[in-house]
Amino acid sequence: MSLPIAYQVYSVRGEAEADFKGTMENIKKMGYNGVELAGLYGYSVNEIKSILDEVGLVLVSAHIPVAELEKEEILAAYSAAGVKYAVIPWMQVKPDEKIVDDCVEKIRKIAVLCKKHGMTLLYHNHDFEFKKVNGKYILDIYYSSVSSDLLQTELDTCWVNVGGENPATYLSKYSGRAPLVHLKDFAGQQSDNMYGLIGTDSKKADTTGEFELRPVGSGLQDIPSIIAAAEKAGTKWIIVEQDEPSEGKTPLECAEISINYLKSNYINK
Repeated sequence: MSLPIAYQVYSVRGEAEADFKGTMENIKKMGYNGVELAGLYGYSVNEIKSILDEVGLVLVSAHIPVAELEKEEILAAYSAAGVKYAVIPWMQVKPDEKIVDDCVEKIRKIAVLCKKHGMTLLYHNHDFEFKKVNGKYILDIYYSSVSSDLLQTELDTCWVNVGGENPATYLSKYSGRAPLVHLKDFAGQQSDNMYGLIGTDSKKADTTGEFELRPVGSGLQDIPSIIAAAEKAGTKWIIVEQDEPSEGKTPLECAEISINYLKSNYINK
C-alpha cells in the first residue's frame, strides 16, 4: 500500500489533553505519518502545527464544529497553519426535505468560505445520513447538491457499513472525490449504545454491549477491499480512528494494534 496513514487525535483525546506533545511523539513512534485534529487541547492551531513539525507528523486535516466553520477568522487561522482539508464532523438531522435542504445551503456557504481561504471542505458521515429523503440517502443529497469543487468526502467506513452499505462499493461511487478515508473497525451491530461510544451521547459508553469499536483488523470490516477501493479512488490519506478503546486496551494500545496490523499486512508489501 502506497497511501500514508494518519491518526485521528480524537481517539486519544484524553492523552492529548494531558500531554499533547508526548502523545504525538508516541503516535509518531508507532509509525503513523500524520494526524487529523478534532480540537486544539489548549493550544492555538499554529502552536499545534509547530509541535507536529518538531515531532515529524503531517497536519493532514481538522474536524471543526459547524459553528466555528462559519467564522472566517477561525478558517483563516487553520489555513495559515497549512491545513488543506477542513471537515464537518457532525450534522445530525431528521430525514425531512426542508431540514435537509437547509443543511445543504449551510454546507454550501461553509464550503465557499473554505475555498476562499484555500481549503477544501469535507463532510464526515455517521450512519444517520443513510436515512432517505425522496428515495435518496441524505449523504448522497449533500454530495449531489454541492459541487465537487466545493465539497468532497471523508467517508467513515465503519458508519457506511452500519448504515447498510458496503464500504468499498460506496467509496468507489465517490472515486476522485475521496481524498481522506476513515479506516475504522467494529464488532456487533447497530445498537442503542453506539453514540455513547463516540462521546456524543449522554449515555455511558458500554464497550461490552451489542456494538463496539475495534482496532483495525480486529473486527468485521473487510479491510483489504476498503484499502483497494481507496487506492483506486485516488485517496490521499488513510486516517485510522477508534473513538473508544475496547477489549481491555487503552486508546494508545489500540492505536498501536491498528498500525501494526497495517504495517504487517499492507505497508511496503
